[in-house]
Amino acid sequence: MSSFIKKLFSPSMPLLVQGAPAPDFTLLDQDSKQVTLSSFKGSYVLVYFYPKDDTPGCTKEACMIRDVYNDFAKEDVAVLGISKDSPASHTEFRAKYELPFTLLSDPDAKAIDAYGATGTLFTKRISYLIAPDGTIAKVYPDVDPASHALEILKDIRALKGTA
Repeated sequence: MSSFIKKLFSPSMPLLVQGAPAPDFTLLDQDSKQVTLSSFKGSYVLVYFYPKDDTPGCTKEACMIRDVYNDFAKEDVAVLGISKDSPASHTEFRAKYELPFTLLSDPDAKAIDAYGATGTLFTKRISYLIAPDGTIAKVYPDVDPASHALEILKDIRALKGTA
């Protein structure tokens, strides 16, 4: 059986739970530079998984995060978007929509699998807010691309007591 067929029919990893350690990963960004999650320790990190660059839902979600990105920066929150797309695809996607945050390439789906974002055919739209201590602060299993960014900002402010 081919690896594609195995992946298609294999169950995805379960979602991580609040309070669990966030699995570390090292992936290439849009500039083909390595980015490691643990290098953000001490800050909040939004890790959001999405199916594919430049598709309607993924574009809407990325642009909503872009539109409130200054608020994420004020709250000292790093934003990492992860899909299976290549660094070159991420470069084009970022440029086309003027995205100010990092996009990471996970072609082997190692981080996608570790975070329970493996879907039947496409990566699931799932997000995690990672606390400064490296644990999962909040899990977002059902993301609405149009309102997700504001939901995360509200939660960050509540967690930090700045709401």
